[in-house]
Amino acid sequence: MTGKRPIEAPHAPDALDDFDPREISLDGVAKRVHVAGTGPAVIVMTEMPGISPEVARFARWVRDAGFTVYMPSLFGRDGAVPDVEEATAVFKRACVSAEFRALGANRSSPVTQWLRALARLAHRECGGPGVGAIGMCFTGNFALTMMLEPAMLAPVLSQPSLPLDDPAGLEIAPQEIAAVRERLERENLSVMAYRFAGDRFCTAQRFAAYAEALGERFVARVLPDNAARRDGLAPFFEHLVASPHSVVTAHLIDEAGQPTIAARDEILAFFARRLGT
Repeated sequence: MTGKRPIEAPHAPDALDDFDPREISLDGVAKRVHVAGTGPAVIVMTEMPGISPEVARFARWVRDAGFTVYMPSLFGRDGAVPDVEEATAVFKRACVSAEFRALGANRSSPVTQWLRALARLAHRECGGPGVGAIGMCFTGNFALTMMLEPAMLAPVLSQPSLPLDDPAGLEIAPQEIAAVRERLERENLSVMAYRFAGDRFCTAQRFAAYAEALGERFVARVLPDNAARRDGLAPFFEHLVASPHSVVTAHLIDEAGQPTIAARDEILAFFARRLGT
């Protein structure tokens, strides 16, 4: 793995040259995974429209907090800042991909099977008590489904946005969320979740559905809309998202005292507490 580099505000495409790009084949499916750091493993799953400079910046924060980051390439061009046309095309392809369940509640995306296998591999490679994971936006619920893998100990849901056609729906099969709740209760674990109050894609109804399904094991954080970054957004977020949405990436304000920085720090502390760093 390559060495660290300073964390800077993202204004241009990111070469990701401080990550080790690995082709990892699991269950007969190969994906590129960008790996960096040492310590227990944390899987950072990208939001739409791909591994942006802001997603990579968050992954570096996780790395520098003492973890080995596994950042799988799930859609889009890694490190790119696509224009509206390209970003829209990425979004449309993901919506019809067999790997994802963008529409319709009560079903889990098939790609979560691969991600659970990645968690097992990361645990074997990095050791420690287990693995953490964060999903964002399109992948927001994946960390919850990954709790069906015993190695997963620290799930974070950041603005989970699927299913797109049901604001109160959950992108997980009923028997799976029941099994996850039973495990959370049995092992005294919790799920951290984050959204902005005015998010059009991750609504208050969705968080209410999570709370009903998981009880007090679902720890929700709702940030005010005025805590979201407004200036200098990438085209996808300025023109297509058009509401406060990405808590620890595009809409994060990288200044001391900001609610989004407090959310980032709480997530890092959650990983440290659960994974023993």
